[in-house]
Amino acid sequence: MRTTFDFTPLFRSSVGFDRMLNALETASRIDTVDNWPPYDIAKTGENDYRITMAVAGFGQDELDITQERNMLMVNGQKADEDKGEYLHRGIAGRAFQRRFELADHVKVVNASLVNGLLTIDLKREIPEEMKPRRIEIAAEQATPKVATKKIEAEKQAA
Repeated sequence: MRTTFDFTPLFRSSVGFDRMLNALETASRIDTVDNWPPYDIAKTGENDYRITMAVAGFGQDELDITQERNMLMVNGQKADEDKGEYLHRGIAGRAFQRRFELADHVKVVNASLVNGLLTIDLKREIPEEMKPRRIEIAAEQATPKVATKKIEAEKQAA
């Protein structure tokens, strides 16, 4: 059974949506087997978002947050493993890398680690030249008339 969608017809009939269609195609191919560490994504305002990840056991120096263009990457790597003898080991301490695709103009504004929860605050900051603006309509003025030209064809008798 085929579980991916074919976006080829959309590529043929749209212009300028390449990035969005590529993101949809990539998302449909991603295996969701690795779901660690767990995370939440919340919209906290009109242009504000928050990612909260449960990273119990990791310290600030063991986590790395990087933003490159429209990709946010969160990496975790334990500094040193305790070589003690465990009767049961249930606290996950394995290395991880979690990627988040960000929309255009979304920036990381803050990151904090409190009680094992890594919180990353994001904000969409649309540049002033891309924001909608109101266009004033000028008062009625005499607009110059556009001269129309007539093309006369010669009539030829048969």
